[in-house]
Amino acid sequence: MPMDIVRIVSVKKETQNVKTIYFEWESAEKAQPGQFVMVWIPGVDEIPLSLSNVGSKIASVTVKKVGNGTAALHQMNVGDMIGIRGPYGRSFAVTGDKVLIVAGGVGMAPILPLIREVCSKGCNVTVVAGFKSSDEIIFRDYLESSPKALGIKVYLCTEDGSLGIKGTALEVARKILKNEVFDCVYVCGKETLIRGVFDESIRKGIEIQASLERYMRCGVGLCGSCVLGEYLVCRDGPVFDTEMLKNVVDELGNFKRDECGRKTKVL
Repeated sequence: MPMDIVRIVSVKKETQNVKTIYFEWESAEKAQPGQFVMVWIPGVDEIPLSLSNVGSKIASVTVKKVGNGTAALHQMNVGDMIGIRGPYGRSFAVTGDKVLIVAGGVGMAPILPLIREVCSKGCNVTVVAGFKSSDEIIFRDYLESSPKALGIKVYLCTEDGSLGIKGTALEVARKILKNEVFDCVYVCGKETLIRGVFDESIRKGIEIQASLERYMRCGVGLCGSCVLGEYLVCRDGPVFDTEMLKNVVDELGNFKRDECGRKTKVL
């Protein structure tokens, strides 16, 4: 797929180290919730990022500053140009009428388009959004306004109790799953969160879809760097359904591979 050179039209500072970069991109109209793009920062690097806005000619990626590529992207301003390849990968699929959506930290990025999608389908929606502290909450205005605006339940939680419920997204999700029945659970965030929600969903016999992350170079299934069991996350994911997750249960939440292919513990 050829690269599109696009113009940044807006930059929003979400937290001290997270920004949402908006850009004009015609292909965003055909992108689906959960898909990702390869973002080229001229002279620096090309990195995979989930789309946090789809369905119009203005797309966005929400970026946490963690390395050279993301740091360079954080320095870019309105009017600057970046390269975009995509959209790539398997998207979320809307299943059932009553859904639970669980997100942790910047895992909210691919979840935001999903919330809009399930709401547009008339689903009964419960959202659990977990962050370490109030200073690290992204999309805060949206999360606080959506219960009234969209008619959905939102459980906003922080690990230090500085806002909302004190606790982790996993702890809150477990309590909800203990008392309610859902048609499908969606999750994105740290893999320990994903594994915990997966285990709980399987115990309850509920279908689950999870957005996973692995080290990526090409984004199109050629280099093999994002291998996860029998799958390549860029090609077969990043959204994995129940049966796919069962096939990688030994790996899920336990280990991943670094840029050299060596196994490293999932933290």
